[in-house]
Amino acid sequence: MDQATVAPRLQRLRQVLQQQSLDALLVPSSDPHLSEYLPERWQGRQWLSGFTGSMGTLVVARESAALFADSRYWDQAERELAGSGIELVKVPNGAVSHLADWITRTLPPGALLAVDGSVLGLATAQALRQALEGAGIELRTDRDLLEAVWSPRPALPSAPVYEHAAPHATVPRAEKLAAVRDAMAQRGAAFHFISSVDDVAWLLNLRGADVDYNPVFLAHLLLDERRATLFVGEGKVDGALRTRLEADGVLLAPYAEAAEALAELPADAVLLLDPRRVTLAFREQLRCRVVEAINPSTLLKSRKTPQEAAHVREAMIEDGAAMCAFYARFEQALARGERLTELTVDEWLSGERARRANFVGLSFPVIAGFNANGAMPHYRATEDSHAVIEGDGLLLIDSGGQYLGGTTDITRVWAIGTPSAAMKRDYTLVLKGTMALSRTRFPRGTLSPMLDAIARAPLWAEGIDFGHGTGHGVGYFLNVHEGPQSISKAQPDQTMAMEPGMITSIEPGVYRSGRWGVRIENLVLNVAAETPEAGAFGEMLEFETLTLCPIDTRCIDTSLLRPDEAAWLDAYHATVRERLAPRLQGDALAWLLARTAPL
Repeated sequence: MDQATVAPRLQRLRQVLQQQSLDALLVPSSDPHLSEYLPERWQGRQWLSGFTGSMGTLVVARESAALFADSRYWDQAERELAGSGIELVKVPNGAVSHLADWITRTLPPGALLAVDGSVLGLATAQALRQALEGAGIELRTDRDLLEAVWSPRPALPSAPVYEHAAPHATVPRAEKLAAVRDAMAQRGAAFHFISSVDDVAWLLNLRGADVDYNPVFLAHLLLDERRATLFVGEGKVDGALRTRLEADGVLLAPYAEAAEALAELPADAVLLLDPRRVTLAFREQLRCRVVEAINPSTLLKSRKTPQEAAHVREAMIEDGAAMCAFYARFEQALARGERLTELTVDEWLSGERARRANFVGLSFPVIAGFNANGAMPHYRATEDSHAVIEGDGLLLIDSGGQYLGGTTDITRVWAIGTPSAAMKRDYTLVLKGTMALSRTRFPRGTLSPMLDAIARAPLWAEGIDFGHGTGHGVGYFLNVHEGPQSISKAQPDQTMAMEPGMITSIEPGVYRSGRWGVRIENLVLNVAAETPEAGAFGEMLEFETLTLCPIDTRCIDTSLLRPDEAAWLDAYHATVRERLAPRLQGDALAWLLARTAPL
């Protein structure tokens, strides 16, 4: 976005702040469902600042402004904020403390900080209010200032809702609802409010297209002991689907009536609510007793059934075949001297995925970064800013697809010309980290952040680290990022326990600003592990690597690999070759055989 466009928007906002006797506005990257990827209507932070990263928080005061972003976005934010007058505040994570520190330094005691409570997470609001109270700064959550400055503001999305049907939906909707009600009863709750769109979609076996890359739809769900009310946009559910939902005790109500329904709950009712997955505005509607705990559906959907795991394996074959076809074409074109850019990668790879069985769409925008652009973990090439792929270096490609039978997410780095010895060293250290964690066994129930150091150890030994998490949960034809597990430096809690059936990414990296980046990512499945002690010390889990695509051995410094590491890679490539070869022919098959040759 041209910063000449940003300036008048900030000026208009500051006029509104003055008119309403407010000192600053906080704009989180959020919507009423606390989603990661947002419908256009709630892209206010991007509209005001010009920063296009998927995460970040903007604060605009009368005389200053700041954007808070973690290390994944620092290079991108510096470039996109240049000339805007918006300060980039680099934070190591999304902790509220960094935001509160800046606000208390910038605003005087008695200041009024506005934020739209309908998009502010309850847990975040509680932490922020506590941090600001000591400085005498009041948080005002009763107004949406974007309505006054953003015209025309995008409307609510209107894509239809559809059913995720058998055979890919392996558990009936009624069975899932019964499981959640059992969890409600264990908490002593007769009601349960769910606002997170991935939980709603999973629980009801429904999907939509309201949010780019995630097959979800905007809705809230209120359960009692017998019925469920789905608050969803008018006309988004057709008559036939409405009838099937009603047969399972799910009634429809207008999207805008969710808050009113909460306000009407009896004072003696007990409602189960996840404070990390609901906004402050909804919490403030409640007069009844509230039990705060993780959504039962979040835990249930993280554990894929054996039937779902089988569908995911099939999706991985389709995804791997698409990547082989792309890479074969790409390398041939490169050898012929054709002009290829990062945009070519996006176009060709997305096209190959679209040809595969049960493909629905991409699971996130293709990240194709050559050399310096690969050092920005969430970089995306645009028509106005992209690199030509030529000379020597490393090409990082992070991509994924949504299939009826699963969600994929894979990162590979490929040699372009002749990589330098330093590039190969970084690549090999990252690969050692990926392999180290992939080969790990651990007790069932291990808190996922405890596994983070295993992938980092080969890098730490050389004084290297990376700023993002090592692994995130992945949905089943749902969000590419899901919880509760997180292999990262996050503060662990009991909800992050590793359980059978969870699918998680393993993706350590090295990023050298202005030079190159390396990240090697596979998705893995938690499965039971047989041990010499036959379970005498408790149940153990290990990882089954699901992702099927060669790892470029041309980038490896083999002197840094141990024999057991080389053996693991050869065994992995043998599996990739065995599963993908039957789906390939011609140039794609030849490419697969060449790239999976033993070390």
